[in-house]
Amino acid sequence: MIDGEVFPIGLVVRGRPCLVVGGGRVAGRKTGALLRCGARVTLVAPEVSTAIDDLTADGLLGDGGCGPPLDVRVRRYRRGEAAGYRLVFAATGVAEVDRAVWEDAEAAGVWVNAADDPAHCSAVLPAVHRDGPVTIAVSTGGASPALASWARTRAAAALGPHLGTLARLLAEARRAVQGAGGSTEAVDWHGLLHGPLPDLVRAGRLDDARALLSTAALRQGRPGRQRRARLDTGVSLRHAPHAPTRDTG
Repeated sequence: MIDGEVFPIGLVVRGRPCLVVGGGRVAGRKTGALLRCGARVTLVAPEVSTAIDDLTADGLLGDGGCGPPLDVRVRRYRRGEAAGYRLVFAATGVAEVDRAVWEDAEAAGVWVNAADDPAHCSAVLPAVHRDGPVTIAVSTGGASPALASWARTRAAAALGPHLGTLARLLAEARRAVQGAGGSTEAVDWHGLLHGPLPDLVRAGRLDDARALLSTAALRQGRPGRQRRARLDTGVSLRHAPHAPTRDTG
């Protein structure tokens, strides 16, 4: 368990180099999570078949796979190479190798996660639920991944489906307010979310939800102007482009 509080943050890894050391299932999960976020991933291990098989089964490699190309290097980890990356995962299961990766990353000021070894982590992974642009993350600081997964599942169930669609509609409304020269700070977003808006989205009544948001946006026109901030209805939100997913960390 991590000593002290963990600072929660979301890392933008798209297009940035990340390293995963290991070739088993744990390394495969870390690699898959990075690829889904658009990272440039290097996978290093003497044996990588298990990780590659799992990534292929998940549709992340080969024709039709998502994410950028994966750079696979079938060899042992070389001391010091962690310094060339923005984020590093040590997932070999071999204590001396994982410790060497951690030492190199720490010396270079690179964030590092060592699987199932919180004492050698400068970054810990939460249990994650994703629905479009919405990410729900729960961390126990390494105390209990099972508890984090349980709490994540409970939180996602309590909030219900269609969070991604709701987020896109709210983003649409924010752009409309800004486009009209208004301030997004003046909109009572909390009041809207505590009102009928989530139920309208949950019921699939997206036109009604847009109308409700448009009324709020109308009030945010520049002083002295009665300019309607119309929402963009050209993008269909009835079917989210990505189904909700979960990462177990």
